[in-house]
Amino acid sequence: MFSLLPLRRPFSRSLLPPLNATDKMKRRMVISINNLDALRKKYPEKFASTDDIFSKIRAGDRIFISTGCAEPQYLVQTLVDYVESNPKAFFDTEILHVWTLGVAPYYNEKFKNNFRQNSFFISHNTRKAVNEGMADYTPIFLSEVSALFRNRQVPVDVALVQVTPPDEHGYCSLGISLDITRAAAECAELLIAQVNSNMPRVHGDTFIHASKLDFIIPYDEPLLEFIPPELDPEIVDKIGHYVAQIIEDGDTIQVGYGSVPNGILSCLGEKKNLGVHTEMLSDGLVDLIRSGVVDNTKKNRNRGKLVASFCMGRKETYAFLDDNPSVLFKEIDYTNHPLNIAAQDHMTAINSALELDLSGQASAESLGSTFYSGIGGQANFMRGAVLAEKGKNILALQSTTRNDEASRIVPALKEGAGVTLTRGDLHYVVTEFGIAHLHGKNIRERAMSLIAIAHPKFRPWLIEEAKKRSLIYKDQAFFPGEKGEYPEHLEAHRTTKQNVRLLMRPVKISDEPLVKDFYYALSDKSIYKRFLTIRRQMPHSELQKHFVIIDYTREMAILAVTEHLGQDLIAGIAQYCICGDTLSAEASIVVRDDFQGKGIGVELLSYLVTVAKNEGLHTFTADVLPDNLAVLRIIEKLGLKFDRKWDSGLIHIVIYLK
Repeated sequence: MFSLLPLRRPFSRSLLPPLNATDKMKRRMVISINNLDALRKKYPEKFASTDDIFSKIRAGDRIFISTGCAEPQYLVQTLVDYVESNPKAFFDTEILHVWTLGVAPYYNEKFKNNFRQNSFFISHNTRKAVNEGMADYTPIFLSEVSALFRNRQVPVDVALVQVTPPDEHGYCSLGISLDITRAAAECAELLIAQVNSNMPRVHGDTFIHASKLDFIIPYDEPLLEFIPPELDPEIVDKIGHYVAQIIEDGDTIQVGYGSVPNGILSCLGEKKNLGVHTEMLSDGLVDLIRSGVVDNTKKNRNRGKLVASFCMGRKETYAFLDDNPSVLFKEIDYTNHPLNIAAQDHMTAINSALELDLSGQASAESLGSTFYSGIGGQANFMRGAVLAEKGKNILALQSTTRNDEASRIVPALKEGAGVTLTRGDLHYVVTEFGIAHLHGKNIRERAMSLIAIAHPKFRPWLIEEAKKRSLIYKDQAFFPGEKGEYPEHLEAHRTTKQNVRLLMRPVKISDEPLVKDFYYALSDKSIYKRFLTIRRQMPHSELQKHFVIIDYTREMAILAVTEHLGQDLIAGIAQYCICGDTLSAEASIVVRDDFQGKGIGVELLSYLVTVAKNEGLHTFTADVLPDNLAVLRIIEKLGLKFDRKWDSGLIHIVIYLK
């Protein structure tokens, strides 16, 4: 949504600042009026009436309008009013725009012979017109639009821009919209500027000398404000919690357009020394600067500077940008160029999507054949980030559409959908149900990982559809509902006395590859102690039956996961299965050979006991070999009460949990 406030009257000598204006604004207003008066004396021909100015527009001209919240509302409305009063003034003009948030009266049927829009990115104000054929959409990376203007592939005849009042040197700032606006302004045959004292003076490549402006129209009005639609804060917090696990201190981040990317930023409050190199600057990023989380001190390019190309937010964010030397606005062909993104070490791109299929293709620009937004800069950042030294990308999205009507994770993208990110682009996908790491994974592994983080009500459907498409095993098992719903609350971090860091968590339906690797890393001796027999193979059917696909209401498998060479590795597994209708469960534990003797068994059994107690269980039972003294030592070390007796050559153990 956006906020369009009432227009204020034009500048004049008697114009007073609002009563609550700061001293800085008061001084600036006085200086601005004086500088404008000086310009008026020096360039009187630039201060013509709007009728005189717009009379210079010719039939067939291409008219550029500044992006998003920097749209010169007064100029646009005045242009339309001029055409309404002079319907034959010009015909077939083409409006060039990236993002229309303000008034768009030229869509009115009565102006169809005068205006037609060509948009490089679709907003909610233009979506209906584009899909009904009343307006055009040009799919292109935003980083390449400036070249279209400069190469005259798309000539700009007239540019309507909004700038700050000139400073004492005669320079105006394009403020919150640099992006492609500078290129359009430089290439336009007729450059018309609305001078607005509410536009912040932003550092970087935003400055343009007043002598370059063909016409100046002083008009002071509030800037458009962009407020993303609100999402369920609980869902946003869950997604943000997972994203925060991936982002590291010192990372440089890019955050894309949308409610989810902007919303999750509040979950990064514990991070340190983050940097920002982004396309769009949002309220959430500015909040992180104010809190000290973002200081840009670790960036290896533009160190100490937040780099962006345009801003869409609230007036408080605009005030923060005003004359702030820590903020550097660059043209979008710089910020979005994949090589510039890749040159930033520890670059992390965070974006969202409308739909994601089980093979890892994502669409952020259309719903089937319905154009929704545009290519934008997402693909540039997602690809550039993974080329950076220790870079990564994150696709963060709510698992369902509004009101849980449909899953955003689908078996296949809808027919006609634009593939914004290919199967090879994605590293991490995050929903409120967890993290799926796709990079380097085969189709089956991807499908299972994505199903694991889909909304539980859609998982059975996704399993069946994936089977039909031969994306996963034809006999893939699954427990629907409460039985198969991953108990996220049981995740916990532990560090052994030998300083091995572990994530203790229940097994997921997507863990089969990890469990398979774990099993085949065990020695024959360890296998014999665990299974009381030598099992030299563990096929898919056995893996899912005994380890991976479990009924969480009756059994549990806790994995001790550690990181090895940048990848997750299972160091040990502890399991229990409730015996019939009793409050007793059969328990087992096994630790990978190269991690034995490092305290992992102690942590596993301790945590399994805690989980069982919370489930109301009274006892564990286990049959162990006489020479398996390690198990007995772990039980004694934890101070657990237990009984043991010989039974058919084995030691039968009963551990008391109460």
